Amino acid sequence: MFLFRQPQLDDADMLFKLARTSHFVNLPPAKDIIEEKIVHSRQSFRALASEQRRTHRRPKAAFTGPLYMFCVEDTETGHCLGVSMVIARMGGPGHPNVSFRVDKREFFSEELHIGSSTQVLELDLDESGPTEVGGLILSPAFRRHPARVGKQLSLLRFHFIGIHRSMFAGRLLAEMMAPIDADGNSPFWEYVGRRFINLTYEEAYRFSQRSRDFMFELMPREPLYVSLLPPEARRVIGAVGPDTVPARRLLEALGFAANGCVDIFDGGPHLDVKTDDVPLVKDSALVEYAGTIAASKAKSSGFVSHLTTDGDFRALHTPFTRSAGKVRVPKAAAEALVLETGDLVGVTGCSLSSPSGAAASRSRSGGGRKVSKPTTSRTKNTAPARRRS
Repeated sequence: MFLFRQPQLDDADMLFKLARTSHFVNLPPAKDIIEEKIVHSRQSFRALASEQRRTHRRPKAAFTGPLYMFCVEDTETGHCLGVSMVIARMGGPGHPNVSFRVDKREFFSEELHIGSSTQVLELDLDESGPTEVGGLILSPAFRRHPARVGKQLSLLRFHFIGIHRSMFAGRLLAEMMAPIDADGNSPFWEYVGRRFINLTYEEAYRFSQRSRDFMFELMPREPLYVSLLPPEARRVIGAVGPDTVPARRLLEALGFAANGCVDIFDGGPHLDVKTDDVPLVKDSALVEYAGTIAASKAKSSGFVSHLTTDGDFRALHTPFTRSAGKVRVPKAAAEALVLETGDLVGVTGCSLSSPSGAAASRSRSGGGRKVSKPTTSRTKNTAPARRRS
């Protein structure tokens, strides 16, 4: 059985080993930063549980900050096999999310009757605070597992967003990773970012874990002409590495699409989607746990999760039956989720054989608590935002 839970500090060593197999900004191979993220995540889950317990309703929208990490555990060994995460708000007023917007400039000579066009990169400062989904890393030994562990780890994030909808923005952002070399270096950073910020790729993304202000303080506001870059830097703009292709395809099946921006570190594409357009978000609900049912008699399958009053989060992809605002799951699932009759649980119908994970039938006849939908807007800022003291 594969159990999804929040990571503990005891998982830091395993997550550090996993981080060394990849080069994701959201989970750098630095044990101190990983431990800080685990503590931040656990505080976020506790705060969410406290608000949910106090009001017995969905929490009010947060301005910025909460981080939710999901660790997948092999219950037979107790080992953490991978992780994914959701950042409730990526930046905000005064602290923009920084990227490059890819644009095109056209030129024409009347005298020579010759025209040309070239791509340019322009600094984009997004203060709208989208929710970011990212940090997906899975042990290589489980990437082709018949239980589709990686897909579960990715889709779980949308289940969580759906059942706590008011905590998250109206737009979801995914920053995809561009190809890098065998030593973990980015040709895009070497020929673009490092020309203005004298840090190595590893130093830059490590520093960015605590602050990203240095990026909009040091990068130029003028357009950068892509044609002036060497081929190895040009070819990675808007591209993804081989290990990222499956993740991109899954996100595109959920409705994500390139938004015209690329990552300031490695040139990878940024994808986004309206939160309420994601099927798994729309199909999620909080319902009451009503007891067990034989797996053979369950009518649906998908994610069932439980957030305890002290902030312990657990989830499974399991058979279930849902009706009249209540849900029943097999005994093994109930024991793994530590459920008691009357507990409030999250439920999302989810078919792992579907490209998007959407259940074959999205009927809401089973009832459940309705999600409130906060609204957000995105504004492109061409002038640098002022740093707050």
